[in-house]
Amino acid sequence: MPKMKTHRGAKKRLKMSASGQPRHYRVGKNHLLEHKSATRKRRLRQATTLSASDRHRVKRLLPYR
Repeated sequence: MPKMKTHRGAKKRLKMSASGQPRHYRVGKNHLLEHKSATRKRRLRQATTLSASDRHRVKRLLPYR
């Protein structure tokens, strides 16, 4: 059986934390930033862990992480 290939798009968007949880950056920080408040933009800067319901999908996309 051949090796599982890493999904390249997922590899670019997701990083694994030290404890093995997948982390991602929040959406909404790329454009149309003028009307968003500074508090909101500051909150969007922080990376967050992926929801529990999506973790099984990430395990399939990033098999060796």
